[in-house]
Amino acid sequence: MVHVIVIGAYGSAGAAVAGELADEPDVELTLIDDGDPGGGLCILRGCMPSKEVLSAGAHRFQARHDDRLVGDLPDVDLERTIERKDDHTLGWAGHRRDSIHDLAERENVRFIHDTARFEDNRTVHAGGETIEGDYVVIATGSSVNVPDLPGISDVTYRTSADILDATELPDSAIVMGLGYIGLEMVPYLSEVGDTDVVAIEHDDRPIDEADPAFGDIVLDIYRDSFDVRIPTNCYEQRVEPTDDGGVRLFIEHENGDEEAIEAEELFLFTGRKPSLDRLGLKNTSLEPGPGWVRDTMQTIDDDHVFVVGDANGKEPILHVAKEQGFTAAENIRCHHRGATPREYDNITHHVIFSGLGVYPYARVGMTEAEARDAGHDVAVARRQASDDGVFKAKDTPEGVAKLVADRESGRVLGWQGLHYHADVMAKTMQVVVEMGLDARAVPDRAYHPTTPEILDGLLRDVTDELPD
Repeated sequence: MVHVIVIGAYGSAGAAVAGELADEPDVELTLIDDGDPGGGLCILRGCMPSKEVLSAGAHRFQARHDDRLVGDLPDVDLERTIERKDDHTLGWAGHRRDSIHDLAERENVRFIHDTARFEDNRTVHAGGETIEGDYVVIATGSSVNVPDLPGISDVTYRTSADILDATELPDSAIVMGLGYIGLEMVPYLSEVGDTDVVAIEHDDRPIDEADPAFGDIVLDIYRDSFDVRIPTNCYEQRVEPTDDGGVRLFIEHENGDEEAIEAEELFLFTGRKPSLDRLGLKNTSLEPGPGWVRDTMQTIDDDHVFVVGDANGKEPILHVAKEQGFTAAENIRCHHRGATPREYDNITHHVIFSGLGVYPYARVGMTEAEARDAGHDVAVARRQASDDGVFKAKDTPEGVAKLVADRESGRVLGWQGLHYHADVMAKTMQVVVEMGLDARAVPDRAYHPTTPEILDGLLRDVTDELPD
């Protein structure tokens, strides 16, 4: 019998490990989590509640931009929005908790609702007892990253977790962080709160992982459609409170000029960091940091300790956390029987619900630059959303899409889209990319004029670049 301890069992990664190992007859599981109400970041403070509130803003945004509609523009009832979000979130979280508690009804599984603390590499203290395991899985998720900025401790700020509970929004706001979270929350502030927003961008444009055209279109949409000011190529220097209870942020532009920006409130959408502080890792040989977890999900310091999901700092995305959990469970079985563990090889599949989800960015597989760096001779197709009349018909004409294929084999290597319904097209393109389909073999047939026609156009265009 092999004993596996899973710390952080309510989260997506920990639940994946638990679900995979619970059916193993020779595995004893101890599941530990101190969550209250528990359910994992995505359910409680991440992708699911954020999409709920963004949808309210999306309805207002589309009504505001459609000149076929007449009458007064409705306001978003924040109290009703948050109340409904909470009701749904607690239901989803309850389902996750119940699934873990159901596992604990089995003879080989038990659950401890407490904070776990390491006594050595494979021994933890929780629930008033000392528990020794053959393997330990750390799946404790992540927490808000507060930047080390002079003056940050002297001002009041709100984070993405706070905005998901906010029933009042300020007249003006400064936003630090224009990554995934900022790109989703900045339009929400502007649309739902009618907030004047200044969002700081360190580079030429947002979405570092995308080709430049996609970040440029995001800037255009945000500046034109949401009346958001986005200074680029600048960095925060310090922050201080104002006499009237607001906040003043000093930024330095690339030419060396300093600017002071004032607003009622400061919002930090500055990413997340692994939640490891309460584990007592100082009692172990584990040293968290860059590269501390292998692609097998084992730590470099002890191959009996696995770290999955946001806790390992590799890629804080829900589906990645689940897949890492499945990999860890498989590799625990492999390691126990002396087999070689499998490395987790992730095919990029990202979606940002930018533009309130009306103009989402999605990416599957390689960018053009990545494909060239990998040695591919590539064929590339690009299309504007406005090239397909259906986007104009749906009053969402903005956006761009791009497809990259290997010129010799025709294999589709990657796709990016920033346009209406790009998020729902991502699954189709995941199938095309991960199955290694030849662009020429994908059926060129639209069943009805609708937004996925942009995919047909891309495939036709890239096929024209391929040899017969």
